[in-house]
Amino acid sequence: MPVEPPAILSNVPGSFPESVLRERHPAIVARVLDGIPYAPAVRDELERLLQEPVIEPLPATAHDAADWARWGAGMYGRSWYDVPFLWAENFFYRRLLDATGYYGPGPWRGIDPFGPQKAADLPGAAELAELDALQDLQEDDQAAALTAAALWGNRADLGFRLVSGGSHRVDELVADDTKALWGLLRGGGTVCLVADNAGRELLPDLVLIDFLLRTGRAGRVELHVKPAPYFVSDALPADVLDELRRFPPRSAVGQRLRAALRDGSLSLHADRFYCAPLTFHDVPQDLASRFAAAELTILKGDLNYRRLVGDRHWPVTTPFEELTGYFPGAVAALRTVKSDVVVGLGAGAERSLPASWRTSGAFALVQVRG
Repeated sequence: MPVEPPAILSNVPGSFPESVLRERHPAIVARVLDGIPYAPAVRDELERLLQEPVIEPLPATAHDAADWARWGAGMYGRSWYDVPFLWAENFFYRRLLDATGYYGPGPWRGIDPFGPQKAADLPGAAELAELDALQDLQEDDQAAALTAAALWGNRADLGFRLVSGGSHRVDELVADDTKALWGLLRGGGTVCLVADNAGRELLPDLVLIDFLLRTGRAGRVELHVKPAPYFVSDALPADVLDELRRFPPRSAVGQRLRAALRDGSLSLHADRFYCAPLTFHDVPQDLASRFAAAELTILKGDLNYRRLVGDRHWPVTTPFEELTGYFPGAVAALRTVKSDVVVGLGAGAERSLPASWRTSGAFALVQVRG
């Protein structure tokens, strides 16, 4: 294991993490308040969160106050900009849920503050039809097309698009282990797919799952999602069900996915770990056992990548295999690059890339460790 470099912070003026705290978080709060008519008390709490000079802990009455006291040891009382970026982002979303009453006893309990934004971003009939039509391709062509769809669907990130505009041209893969990915899917075993976003990204994920089951590339698939609203567009169990309802009644893909849930060949998992400010180094034993028993775990998206390799100032040439050797089983990362940390590239690979390549959403990677 290479010596760990410093964690990425948000206190460098003009840096991407600094822009997330300064620009993206206020934009997210504005969209939440635009989408749901919260009472003045909630609006005041959210404004107070944005103006908070130093980080305050959760109320002692919060159901997970003890957990966050442990996870945030040494963070409270400091500037949001001076603590690890990964922790600050995670805690911002937990505080937003507290401010909106998501866990409270009142009428807003269990109401997804990002629900209206997710609903507006659901795929249309044309996208459903395009993915449904992939069944007519040769099997290897289907595999290639669905890998690309699942990978580039990761651009469908509402939090990212709030400040980026979402109009990026897809240029290229900066790392492509697609062949190794499919080489690990020998058939008959369990595949864990740890999802990222709902809406337009979750749709190709579901079609990919159907392909794995239909072709025998997997005997079972576990779809792992968040247990609570997180990072604006991250998928919840309810989002999976909403997505399944989008398939037309005669859609063979939709019919097979619903049947797979009924017979257990497809199962949903929403472990609380996925809403903790931790990396996969700290994965609880029950999840670690699932990953270890799987033929392959596929991690979707930027946040899962940061948790996998560590949100640190790694040189881009740091071997992906070295940083992921601890993971309990074979693992693949499918990610559109939208934050600073990237590893596993060849020497000089950055020279041909634009200055903003790490955060523009125009580049992606497929990396595998068997």
